[in-house]
Amino acid sequence: MDAPASTRQLKVAREIQKDMAEIIRSKGMAHTAGAMVTVSEVRVSPDLSVAKVFVSIFPSSKAEVVMDILQDNLKTYRGELGRIVGKQFRIVPELIFLLDSSLDYAQHIDDLLKES
Repeated sequence: MDAPASTRQLKVAREIQKDMAEIIRSKGMAHTAGAMVTVSEVRVSPDLSVAKVFVSIFPSSKAEVVMDILQDNLKTYRGELGRIVGKQFRIVPELIFLLDSSLDYAQHIDDLLKES
């Protein structure tokens, strides 16, 4: 099990979450194949060098396409993040995009409840 995140990690994670959400939003839905992308969570490594960016994608049928787009543009996103947080952070963390499937899980539970 992971150790609890430090206050510094949590602050950095919140800042990255806010900034990544703005970066993705500013590119528009055309950049994400018409899907709505939400940055649901960011987890930062203890040394602040890696940020796992969890994104939820609606509709979930476009998740694979959108994840490919995000992966293909990793350097661009990290560069834009660096321009925003460069004065605040000593290093700009490496970004890892991960799919947050909690929306799908919630929808699945909702569907099951409607069946019964």
